[in-house]
Amino acid sequence: MGRLILLILRQCHPLRSYRIFRFLVTVFLLFRRRDRWLLWQPLSPHELVATIRTLGTSFLKLAQVLATRADFFDSDYLAALRQLHDQMPPMNDAQRRQVMENAFGDKTYFSAFDEQPIASASIGQVHRARLKKEGDWVAVKLLRADIRWIVRIDIVLLNLFMHLFQPLFTDQTRHSIESVLRAFTQVILEEVNMSRELANLEQFRQIYNDHQPEMIRFPTPYPAYCSEFALVMSFEEGVRIDNVAAVKKMSVSFEELMQHLVMFYTEQMLVKGIFHADPHPGNLLVTEQGQLVFLDFGMVSRIPQAMRQAMIYAVKAAYERDYDLLVSATRRLGILTEESDPRHMSEVAERLFDIFDSEQLDASSMQELAFGVLDVLHDQPFKLPQDIIYVMRVSSLIEGLGTQYVTNFNGVKDILPILKNNLPRALGENSLGLDKLIKEVAQLPLTLSRARRVTELAEQGDLVVRMANADRQYLLHHLAKLLRRLAIIIFWLAVAFYLQRAPQSWAQDASWIALAVAGLLTWRGLRLK
Repeated sequence: MGRLILLILRQCHPLRSYRIFRFLVTVFLLFRRRDRWLLWQPLSPHELVATIRTLGTSFLKLAQVLATRADFFDSDYLAALRQLHDQMPPMNDAQRRQVMENAFGDKTYFSAFDEQPIASASIGQVHRARLKKEGDWVAVKLLRADIRWIVRIDIVLLNLFMHLFQPLFTDQTRHSIESVLRAFTQVILEEVNMSRELANLEQFRQIYNDHQPEMIRFPTPYPAYCSEFALVMSFEEGVRIDNVAAVKKMSVSFEELMQHLVMFYTEQMLVKGIFHADPHPGNLLVTEQGQLVFLDFGMVSRIPQAMRQAMIYAVKAAYERDYDLLVSATRRLGILTEESDPRHMSEVAERLFDIFDSEQLDASSMQELAFGVLDVLHDQPFKLPQDIIYVMRVSSLIEGLGTQYVTNFNGVKDILPILKNNLPRALGENSLGLDKLIKEVAQLPLTLSRARRVTELAEQGDLVVRMANADRQYLLHHLAKLLRRLAIIIFWLAVAFYLQRAPQSWAQDASWIALAVAGLLTWRGLRLK
């Protein structure tokens, strides 16, 4: 108990709390494109990164999420945030022994255990060991001492400051930042529980076991030795995918590696809906046989089917230069609402279409184009759902790998043709063969029954039409404004008619003034439409 109290006092130290405050003020000002708030100006990119490093694990993880938000920060801040690496000094011997005791008790499962970790990050560190019973070499991932309490205290502090800042945010700003914090909270709480990572790994092995097994590999877990404090899995050999010199020494085609990587992420994000959301180079190994080995399943994201379909149609619309389909898809994604200015949306669509048409785009000019699109969208009533942010993060990481091997590698031009070839499969339209025809014919009675049911509901007046949440909120908001304006007009009309009957000499003039106010409000309402 005393140790926990000391930990709370350290995490809530006034100086540290002030740094959290400055961090959040900076995010607020940058997102609102403001130069100052009261006495405070935004931290410079260098100062922001230094503050994040001082604040420690939770804010380092939060920075990894923010580093994908080109709608929050300009290129200077994004470049600075992307320099933050999740690397920490190893735990000292006393801390490591304590974690080992929490994870394995007084039992000895290992005949050999390398005390020097092969990797050390903010959440945990990985050791090479050998199981006594099986004799297999394994990787043992240990959760850092006290990290679960540290993360929970930081989440409380973040939410406390966000409540204090709430009056300063517009609905657009607040919803965007709240979505980031919700995603961050969910991800980091999963990462500080090795049991959650074990479940993610087992789910991946089950779902993707038959997907190109000769090209894609996952570690094999040993559940009997795992707990919320430790994850034990097979030790995988290979070189990091960003080790250009080592990969080139292998008889491995990088183009084939990238194609397998993109196709596997297509399978994850557009077909299955569960994907590895942290494919940084340290989590991707290449074997001598040309296999891709995925490590670290602490960050796994799930995309609902409706979101996957909208993403597919957005890609399809961009290839076909179908403006209406693109707007419809982005609305289904929750990015655009009915309140968006069609003229600005046309500009955004044209810029997106240019990505697919231009033969001159390289990685840098494509990035400039992307920032231009985000600048246009910034003042529009839109938000980027966190599911889309994870997809963008994965795409940017894959593009980063491509640029190391291929000159002027363009993530959009070079990757999306692979997506295009797989769109029919993602949409379930692989073929119109006999099997598909039989399936459609078998479902025909159900389709006719549903059509008749819709007709009956319409005739009875019981037909319910469901709207997207963004459109529903838009409709309710404007309906409320209309009713408020109508109520004010009725009030002034009532005052005018009441004064018409009043006996006082001044009442007649006041009545005409009230009637003029009602007329002016009505005229303004018509002008706004």
